[in-house]
Amino acid sequence: MHILFSQFLLSILFLTVVFLHLTRKNFSAVIAYGIQSLVIFLFLFISFLETGNIYSFVVVALILIVKVLLAPMFFMRLIKKHALAFSVTTYLNTPLSVIAIALLTLLAYSEKLAPLTRIVPPNQLLLSLALSALFLSLFLIINRKGALSQILGILSTENSIVAFAIFAGLEQSPALQIGIIFNIFIWIIIATVFVSMLYKHFGTLNVTSMKSLKD
Repeated sequence: MHILFSQFLLSILFLTVVFLHLTRKNFSAVIAYGIQSLVIFLFLFISFLETGNIYSFVVVALILIVKVLLAPMFFMRLIKKHALAFSVTTYLNTPLSVIAIALLTLLAYSEKLAPLTRIVPPNQLLLSLALSALFLSLFLIINRKGALSQILGILSTENSIVAFAIFAGLEQSPALQIGIIFNIFIWIIIATVFVSMLYKHFGTLNVTSMKSLKD
């Protein structure tokens, strides 16, 4: 895979994570996740073209169907069902969130994490970028107050881990990819039940409303 093309795709993935922090619309957040998943699909599809493994093609096709098509469609349907036009706010305001994003990105490129990003020396910059996307995805889970945004943060974390694994030269076995697809299916089921029950009980998906829960 050409290094410049890989860097271009990985940059798109990183920017979608940043966008997830800045957007206040649930619909836009789902579109960003769909683009992010498409990037992962392209990485794995190019890998299939290089290896020619038919079984890998089946796995890549399933990832296209589940991650790129079904998951975004599911979340859009959920947004429409519960009339969720906008996502809730963050714990940190926008300027502080941007500062946190910058600091986490700098951390991913720092010398302290160099032993991790130098696993494959030619891919060090790519690994640092994937690691920064991972940090920002984890921060998204912590910083957002909306349950839907937190779920997207978890799925974004999974995408970032897969991207890091690809450029770290870790073996992407079909069993591992099937496990990832199974994980997405489980999250869709959990999201359906959790989000529906939360909205039905509280009339909102703002997780701060759960502070008043009692036994």
